[in-house]
Parts: sequence; C-alpha cells; structure tokens
Amino acid sequence: MLDNLEKEGYIKKLSPDFRRVQNSLSLARRDVDTAMRILDESDYDWAFNISYNSMLQSIRALMFNRGYRPSSKNSHIAVVKFTEIVLGKDYSICLDRIRRKRHRAVYDLTGTISKSEAHHVVKMAVKLLNKVENELESN
Repeated sequence: MLDNLEKEGYIKKLSPDFRRVQNSLSLARRDVDTAMRILDESDYDWAFNISYNSMLQSIRALMFNRGYRPSSKNSHIAVVKFTEIVLGKDYSICLDRIRRKRHRAVYDLTGTISKSEAHHVVKMAVKLLNKVENELESN
C-alpha cells in the first residue's frame, strides 16, 4: 500500500534516518508543549494550529523511520494518507478533519476554534505523539 502512495507521488523513498526521526519527535514535543501554554492564554486558534503541527511532525517521524518522506507536492495530504495505511482510518480521519479546520483558521477566519475544540486537539496531539513513540520503540 505504501508502494501505491509512492507511485502516486505522495511519498518518496529514502533510507531510514534516525536523526530525522528524533528531530521530528523533538519538534512534535516542542509544539505540543507550546500549544498547552497557549491554551492558558486563551489563544485557541493558535493552540489548535500548533497541535496540528505536532501531529504532523509525529507522523513524519514515523515516515522517516519507515524510510519515507512526504513529497513536496501535497505534503499534508501525503501525511494523512500515510497515517491511514500505518495507523488506521480512525487516526487519518481525525487528522484530516483537523487539517481542514486548521486551514480555515489560518487562511480564512480568525476566532473559529472554540476552547473545547482547542483542548480536544491538544489532547489528540499528545495521544498521537505517545502512539508514535510506542510504535517506534516496538520496532
């Protein structure tokens, strides 16, 4: 199935790179920590956006570990499609919904993210980061 993503141009093959894995995990941790701090300041749009970025970095760590990277074209979609194959449809649906909402919050309307949405997405980012770290430890 990953071969299909590669043929469709969503991902590119590369050698597994432990340094890139660790860097992406560090970015994911940094972003989720920042999102938690921003929640306290009631900046829900940015807490949501930074949580999404944490999720993106978590999946990128998994991609680098498996010897892939997203292509430069449609890289966010590539991460969603990779997520579906590797972690399952529940994770990819969640990530895609957050991706779409984030797009609107960044490019279209300010103040679109509620307090409960922001808190939920921060929790999801932590959950995904833990899931990816567990996946990496078991390999």
